[in-house]
Formats: sequence, structure tokens, C-alpha cells
Amino acid sequence: MMSRKNGRQLSEMDHIKQSIEDILTTPLGSRLMRRDYGSIVPDLIDQPISDVLVLKLYSAIYTAITKFENRISIEQIYISDIQKHGLSIDLEAVYFITNQSINLNIPLQMGAVA
Repeated sequence: MMSRKNGRQLSEMDHIKQSIEDILTTPLGSRLMRRDYGSIVPDLIDQPISDVLVLKLYSAIYTAITKFENRISIEQIYISDIQKHGLSIDLEAVYFITNQSINLNIPLQMGAVA
């Protein structure tokens, strides 16, 4: 398992975090050979913040992670710090291999950030 940023080896938990970040920041339809890969989170992030948007984000995050990251089972999602170019999520999940509860904090940056 390798870091996409620097090519160094990652721990299993860091690789899961990297995988989730990639899934959630990849727009649906943007991968030529995997059109169903990704999420609608990039489409939602530029909308005005409202209760409806937050509910859509929870749904989009849960759906995408459940579909593409089979090493964990999500128990709880918390969205914090919604900004113009991203958001932070905290996941409480169960790591299937060890049946251990884990907490992951994953900042998501969308698009080009200056």
C-alpha cells in the first residue's frame, strides 16, 4: 500500500483513509474505465449550506464508502467544517479484518485550493 502523494509505504489505516478520500473527491463519471466509481460529494460541495445539503452529504458519503471501501463498516458519520472548497468528516467504523472499532478523521479538499 503506497501513498499517492509521496510513494512511501502506508499503514493499513492510512491506506483506508487515502482510499476514502479518493472515493469521495472523485466525481461520478470522471474515470473512463470505471464510470460508476466516485461520489456526488464534489457536486454538492458548492451548494448553499442547509439542512437538506447536510442530509445529502451524509447519504452520498455513506453510499460511496459502502460501495467501494469493503474493509470497513460505517457506524457513524459526522460532518464538520464545511467550507467553500471542502469539508472534514469523522467516521466511526468497524475494521472487518480485526473486528476493531476505529475512528477516522478525513479532510476532503475539492478542486484547486489557493
